[in-house]
Amino acid sequence: MRHLTPLIAATMVLGAAGLGPAGHALAQTTLPDFTSFALMRLERDGFTAVSIDQAADALKDFDVIFVGELHDHIANHLAEMALLRAIQERVPRLALSMEQFERDRQAVLDDYLAGKIGEETLTDGLVWRNYAEAYRPLIEYAKEHHLPVIAANAPQNIVRCVGRQGAGYLKTLSGDRRKLVAADVHLEDGAYKQKFLKFMNGDAAHEDAADAGKTAKSERMEKSFAAQVARDDTMAESIANFLQTRPGYKIMHVTGSFHAEEGLGTIERLRMRVPNLKIGLVLPVGVKPGEEAKVNDAKGADLVVLLRREPEPFVTDSERKAAEGGQAARFRSAVNNACKS
Repeated sequence: MRHLTPLIAATMVLGAAGLGPAGHALAQTTLPDFTSFALMRLERDGFTAVSIDQAADALKDFDVIFVGELHDHIANHLAEMALLRAIQERVPRLALSMEQFERDRQAVLDDYLAGKIGEETLTDGLVWRNYAEAYRPLIEYAKEHHLPVIAANAPQNIVRCVGRQGAGYLKTLSGDRRKLVAADVHLEDGAYKQKFLKFMNGDAAHEDAADAGKTAKSERMEKSFAAQVARDDTMAESIANFLQTRPGYKIMHVTGSFHAEEGLGTIERLRMRVPNLKIGLVLPVGVKPGEEAKVNDAKGADLVVLLRREPEPFVTDSERKAAEGGQAARFRSAVNNACKS
């Protein structure tokens, strides 16, 4: 057999998945490589495979469809493109909302979609290094089919400063810059905050430390959470604002999985703003060859995108510590003298 392009290979996988009777068996046999994916519907005792058309038929009735992603997984992006195409065929008045574009880039994004500027101008300063392979297909489809695209996220330079100084930093911003972040940023305790703090703490949560060290760490975690929800609340507000000004539209929102899992993060903040929305959720689930996806892996999703699990980022503790140290140094360098109103 001749070599298949990734999109053709993925389409063949989906065709096979649509014919199969049981998701568990398919989880082991239909993901031959990292360009392969299968869409699965959660059942009481496991997963059942569905085709792209079946998935789009199930999703078209939602007001907002959250599509969580693993940012660097090629098959996840192929699945997103297939879903956008199929949903738009059923929902002509569809808007695409993206974490990957920030509010201060909305005018530039609109100009690109209108054909007034080229791609180099669109991507100048864009922080997502994998735009061409991951997000260009979505934007080009939106452009060709005249779909509005929402630059939903808060600007990274502001979010970094919130992470360094806390939510109080937002009060130092001038009027126009303050509007680039949601008017209301929800810092309250709850399931999302507990999940975020647990994720950030990891194994370090069990270490013994002096009281002063614990206090300093707690303060850092609070600031990190403020930065996280600055993104969540801004994306939620961006979606809510669009729906208010463009009645009759539905939205497909592309975002990192953590922002949407279990209906938390951006989803719960959108519900605070528009309580009666019907919200659908699609999430990726990674499996190793021969491994079965588990029901708990769905994390509240209506549909899951089954993918080959990504390689382990580190094998040894020394690798991990070196990488974390380098990341911390780069973060300090990026925000040094940058957090000005």
